[in-house]
Amino acid sequence: MRKVRVELGRDSYDIFIGFGLDRELCSFVAHAGFSGKALIVSDTNVGGLYGQKAKALLSEAGLEAELCLIPAGEKSKCLREMEKVITACIEQGLDRHSAVFALGGGVVGDLAGFVAASYMRGVPFIQLPTSLLAQVDSSVGGKVAVNHALGKNLIGAFYQPKAVFIDLDRMKTLPKREIYTGLGEIVKYGIIYDADFFAFLEEHPSEILALDPEILPHVIARSCEIKAEVVSKDERESGLRRILNFGHTMAHAIEEETGYVRYHHGEAVAIGMMGAAYISQGLGRIGEDVLERVRRLMQRLQLPTQAEGCTVEHMYRSIFRDKKTVNGKVNWVLMDAVGKVGIDDNVPEKMVKAAMEKCIV
Repeated sequence: MRKVRVELGRDSYDIFIGFGLDRELCSFVAHAGFSGKALIVSDTNVGGLYGQKAKALLSEAGLEAELCLIPAGEKSKCLREMEKVITACIEQGLDRHSAVFALGGGVVGDLAGFVAASYMRGVPFIQLPTSLLAQVDSSVGGKVAVNHALGKNLIGAFYQPKAVFIDLDRMKTLPKREIYTGLGEIVKYGIIYDADFFAFLEEHPSEILALDPEILPHVIARSCEIKAEVVSKDERESGLRRILNFGHTMAHAIEEETGYVRYHHGEAVAIGMMGAAYISQGLGRIGEDVLERVRRLMQRLQLPTQAEGCTVEHMYRSIFRDKKTVNGKVNWVLMDAVGKVGIDDNVPEKMVKAAMEKCIV
C-alpha cells in the first residue's frame, strides 16, 4: 500500500492506494469518531457490484449504512438527484457527525461531496473512487459540484474529504474505455508539472493499458502526489491550482455541445489538451516537436485527439460560460514545455478558433 498526504492544515487527509484495502478502511472508520449511521452513495452500475460489500465492511467497523443509488451517467450530476440523496440522508437519520461515502466514479464523488458539504452545513465525507478518472482526479482536492443546463460544475463548493481509499482491486471490472478515460488526466499531470513522469508514460504505454500491477500503483500514486502538491499550495484555485485546468476549457465546451453523452470526461480533456497545445504552438511557446510528443502519447494510450459532432462557433461561445472566464477573458492554461505551463488571458479569437478547427472532424 502507498499513502499520499494532502496537506491542508486541519483539513489535511490521506489517500490510501493499493490492492485490497478493506482492513485499512475498517480501521479508519472504527477510529474516526463518526455517528452510528451513514449513507453510501453509488450509481446503478457500481452499486450492484460493490454496494453490499461496502455496507458489510462499514457494519464491521460499527456503522449502520444505507445504500442510495443514482442513475449511472453524467446527467445524474444535477440538483434533482442531489435532492433525492439529501432526502435519503434525512430518512436515514444522519446527524452532523454522520458520514457520507462516495462509492463510484467522478459523478458519484462530485454529487455525494456536494451533498456532504450542504447537508446540515457539512458532514464527514469519504471518497471510495472506483474509476481510474476519479482515482487520479475528482476524488482528490475537494472540488464538489453539480451541473447546470447552461454549464458544467457551475453549482458547487470546495469541501475536502476525510480520506480517500483507492482500492485497485475494483479496477478489474472497469470497461476498457473507462481505463482510457482516466489516462487523459494522467497525461495532463506530466504535461503541467513533471517532465520525468511524462517520459515514464511514454516508455510504458502497453503496461499502463494492461493495468500492470507493478506499474499501475506508481502511475496513480504519482498522479495523486502531483495533484496533492498543487492543491496543498492553492486549495481554492486563486493561483497555482489553475494549472490543473489544462485542456478543460475546450473539454467542457465539447461535453456541453455533445450533450455529455458522446465523450467521457477524460476523452474530452484529451481533445482539449490538444487544443491548448495547438494554441501554445501558435503563440510560439512550444515547437512542433513538443506538440508531436503530446499527440503521439495520446494516440498510444488510446485517447481521441479530435471530436465529432462539434462546431467551432458553438465551442467558442461555450468557453465564455466556463468558470475560468473572468470579466469576459478566458484564462487559458498553455504549454511552455513538457512539464511546464503558464496562464494567458489574451489569446486572439482567430488563434483559438484555428485550434478548435484542428480539434474537430
